[in-house]
Amino acid sequence: MADIRLANVSKRFGAVTVLENVSMEIESGEFIVFLGPSGCGKSTLLRMIAGLEAVDGGQIHIGDQRVDHLPPSQRGVAMVFQNYALYPHMTVTQNMSFGLRNIGMPAQEIAQRVADAARILEIEQLMDRRPAQLSGGQRQRVAIGRAIVREPKAFLLDEPLSNLDAGLRVRTRVELAHLHQRLRTTMIFVTHDQIEAMTLADRIVVMNNRKVEQIGTPMDVYSRPASRFVAAFVGSPSMNFLPVAGITDVGGRARVELAGAAAIQTGIPTRELPAGNGLTFGVRPEAVRVAIEGKGMLEGTTDIVERLGDRTLAHVRLADGTVLVAEDAGKSTLQAGMPVSLTVDGTATHLFDVNEAAYHAAA
Repeated sequence: MADIRLANVSKRFGAVTVLENVSMEIESGEFIVFLGPSGCGKSTLLRMIAGLEAVDGGQIHIGDQRVDHLPPSQRGVAMVFQNYALYPHMTVTQNMSFGLRNIGMPAQEIAQRVADAARILEIEQLMDRRPAQLSGGQRQRVAIGRAIVREPKAFLLDEPLSNLDAGLRVRTRVELAHLHQRLRTTMIFVTHDQIEAMTLADRIVVMNNRKVEQIGTPMDVYSRPASRFVAAFVGSPSMNFLPVAGITDVGGRARVELAGAAAIQTGIPTRELPAGNGLTFGVRPEAVRVAIEGKGMLEGTTDIVERLGDRTLAHVRLADGTVLVAEDAGKSTLQAGMPVSLTVDGTATHLFDVNEAAYHAAA
């Protein structure tokens, strides 16, 4: 195992800059997820760590060694690709052992490593099959097994679940979590799926527009997003955003006035807020609850009702036309077109300035 350090790493394709001065430290044995929308540079960053893309600026260290000038084979990492990249004419055993045979490892050691990886991944019964005889999930396990036998310092996984159907994605995600618990090897996992990031990561690296927006534990990123982008991207459904009409100070905390609504007392220190206008109020759907009509802070009309079993999501149109998502009980009787009142948990609210920087309740 090894820690991985990136210092001011940049990448350009011609005149287009895709990563700019990216720095981070990944601890040995950590499960890190690079999360962001398509085109944000997360896969390119992973490929730079692997040595599959050249570094145009900055340095990459794995353990005590600087590696950005080394070929992939000398970096001590193993890559798992989105498309499996298995040899169709080879059996599972041959696919998993191919790389070790190429470097001249003794046959007995190869056999032991392949057997150990097969046991860890529970694919012993598949070893004589070829890729065409395997399901998508089994192929992905073989691709992971091929990486395991190398006994790398770190595993680099580039959207490895994206080709699987929904049910298999969930099962394979759980298998990956168990695998990391058993191996305790450094893993970097790239995805645009925030559920995968939240359920797998020790820490999430949220990326957008050539840079890192935030690095933190899943609940830090969810509960205390560093920017409006992070607040909107992480969480399903997304955070609600409403324009702020005014701010008053009540005991050192911001009381937020929303157009056509009762003022909402937050836990956000007023002294931390910037001067001037342009603030945006943010609140996640679970902090907005359906109340007895006329007893809430906000009033509106139900547009859409989503029944999810354990909870109900109500899309409520306010008087100014803004649509806000709120939660109700799983057995809610709400129907589209019904008037509704909403309460807001002010301690779970956020404010964002014109530069999209976030302000939260005192920790």
